[in-house]
Amino acid sequence: MTERSTTFVDLFCGAGLGARGAVRGGGTPLLGVDSWFLATKTYKANFPQAEVITEYIEKMSAEQIGKCYKPDVLLTSPECTSHSIARGAKPALESSRETAIGIIPWIESMKPRWVIIENVNRMKKWNRHNELVKAIEDSGYTVSDLNLNAADFGTPQARKRMFLVCDREGSVVSRSDLLRMTKVQPIISAASIIDWNADYPAGKLYRPTRAKATIERAERAMANLGRNVPFIIVYYGSDYAGGWQSLDAPLRTVTTIDRFGLVTWKSNEPYLRMLQPTELLRAMGGGKEHLLPYGSRREKVRLCGNGVCSEVMTIIFRWIRAIQHQAPTSLAAPPACLA
Repeated sequence: MTERSTTFVDLFCGAGLGARGAVRGGGTPLLGVDSWFLATKTYKANFPQAEVITEYIEKMSAEQIGKCYKPDVLLTSPECTSHSIARGAKPALESSRETAIGIIPWIESMKPRWVIIENVNRMKKWNRHNELVKAIEDSGYTVSDLNLNAADFGTPQARKRMFLVCDREGSVVSRSDLLRMTKVQPIISAASIIDWNADYPAGKLYRPTRAKATIERAERAMANLGRNVPFIIVYYGSDYAGGWQSLDAPLRTVTTIDRFGLVTWKSNEPYLRMLQPTELLRAMGGGKEHLLPYGSRREKVRLCGNGVCSEVMTIIFRWIRAIQHQAPTSLAAPPACLA
């Protein structure tokens, strides 16, 4: 008897990197929803069997969608910009934060067995975080509140995120439970994502137009590593490591803007280029099968930075499937029911 897949609806679906991990873990996407057309277009290119809707969830009828789709899992990654430390001193936008609260009607309408919410760890400092957890619990779910680093799950990126894994039938999961299901234990280095054979444009590090701060970052790296050793310069965000990192460690957190410059050497001369979207996609766990066929270079960087690391979602779905009841669950109704 063939084991059925675990169906899911993907809110704030982005380019589908979280969905990619879910599919590897045995999931089947029914619907992806995002407000950015480029994201939903990319999602559809990767999962042509899924329906996609380009819209803000607050402008949609969760009740109507719930009549069409009854997934096993509701997968959500609400907007995190107003929680993220990458905002620096910019004022937080409560409307951005409240997209998390906006998932409650979807939970009540679809009544999935599982709900997964991914966001930055700083979301826990939000004054409505406990309200969100209580609202999910009041809807009948047991909530496992986890802090997970993608690097521990075989991702070549140190990306720490909060995951709320919620089960309507009461099961709980811990970080150690998920790690025991992870087959790849060694830390994977940033060197593994670099396309060493590609001829991407690179300029000499020491040139008159180069920013002084960039030179200083590079020279701190060279003082630690020596010459003729490639390394990564880290731009933007809050950096407490001198603005550079070794290629022996996992890549620092991928954001929605160009953040990483690769320094390589030719005849004892350092050259600098930015990491490319294909390399950032590898750092997110997209693998060879995930596509970024649309958009400018800047837009593809943003698609990567907005994503969920695939390997983490793979392990969560494997855990779900390990305990999933085998009773049939109705699949999505035809898209015509949305008319």
